[in-house]
Amino acid sequence: MRKVIIMGAGGRDFHNFNVAFRNDPNTEVVAFTATQIPGIANRVYPPVLAGPRYPQGIPIRPEDELTQLIKEHHVDEVILSYSDLKHETVMHKASIVLAAGADFRLMGPHATMLRSTKPVVAVCATRTGCGKSQTSRKVGRALLDAGLKVALVRHPMPYGDLEAMRVQRFATLDEIDASHPTIEEREEYEEPVRMGMIMYAGVDYEAILRQAEQEADVIIWDGGNNDFSFYVPDLLIVVADPLRPGHELLYHPGETNLRMADVVVINKVDSAEAHNVEQVLENIESVNPMAKVIFAKSPPTLDAGPDLLGKYVLVVDDGPTLTHGGMPFGAGLVAARNAGAAKIVDPRPFAVGSIKDTFDKWPQLTNVLPAMGYDEHQLAELEATINAADCDVVVTGTPIDLGHLITSRHPIRHVRYELEEVGSPTLADVLEPIVTQAKTEHPETVVTR
Repeated sequence: MRKVIIMGAGGRDFHNFNVAFRNDPNTEVVAFTATQIPGIANRVYPPVLAGPRYPQGIPIRPEDELTQLIKEHHVDEVILSYSDLKHETVMHKASIVLAAGADFRLMGPHATMLRSTKPVVAVCATRTGCGKSQTSRKVGRALLDAGLKVALVRHPMPYGDLEAMRVQRFATLDEIDASHPTIEEREEYEEPVRMGMIMYAGVDYEAILRQAEQEADVIIWDGGNNDFSFYVPDLLIVVADPLRPGHELLYHPGETNLRMADVVVINKVDSAEAHNVEQVLENIESVNPMAKVIFAKSPPTLDAGPDLLGKYVLVVDDGPTLTHGGMPFGAGLVAARNAGAAKIVDPRPFAVGSIKDTFDKWPQLTNVLPAMGYDEHQLAELEATINAADCDVVVTGTPIDLGHLITSRHPIRHVRYELEEVGSPTLADVLEPIVTQAKTEHPETVVTR
């Protein structure tokens, strides 16, 4: 019996177990480890998900216990199963595992991807915060406009009750509300549902896929945290970020995505320096010269609200982009500066609780507040931080209406951003074969618009 630990962050780790180990009589997974996301350790992967070979479930321990767990359980192999890590960081983790006496392994696409009976468009990225979500929405709009029924399956965010989250389906905003989602989940679910797509997420991605296939002509895989797809794609679109030139070759598994891509979207070309766009293009051509390249921008647009000209502005931007994505700012800061804010308020002196801890962990954050809200307590701490800030207006660059979730003593202006292609080809162009395939295979389900 080979003993295994799966290193994760509440997503890819569970998928790898479900696909490769749940029914493997020659392997015992003795533990998951967890990092990167607050509050996801010290749980149990429940027996109903782990299967009959694990009647007590599988413990989920903090990653800093890894060496102890390897020695305590005489572990043979440790599998790294999370993403958005520097290549150097991956090898440091490998060195820890090897020094403790176990083998170190990465599981690749062929070992973990599931095949669908419906066409799959996968949207992945080279880093967190490249603009994958608005790219997925643009893909979804093109498919909806073609008269197709679309299911968007989001990379897992199983931060709550894992058993209850096995298969999540959202067709209305009320259904999203009823699931008591985190801010991060709302950011990914709400707008696609408003657009008319069916959102799926959860823990068991084979069960999710089989259900989605029953009601969709095309499935979009929306791969969070620059992970590669859980499903075999008929078209793989990968988003790169010229505000972080070179990162497309320096992170795991972002480089894997880049090398596999059918289409690479270089986003943010309107805000990046021309020589950085050129560097990203050269890197794409060096490792994947056959990929089609689409240039795009995601200009921030402020909703109606109080004037920002000459005002003190507190900016709240997307949490994952600012934390493990490594970005020092997001769309909210760009919009506030473009609108003439006199000062961007430093949120750090006002931070409380876990929000203060976030600033301590991510020192690149000096003038934006990450929208952290993985549970009600943290959401309350975010609200307290905002209300303590000395500012005139709050600008939120998250994809949701933060004012719907918190009570702010300051007026809030929300920033939206959608993908706009520059020149050709466009996403609609590269999606034409998928549209044709879906209509040919299931012509009776196509909706006339």
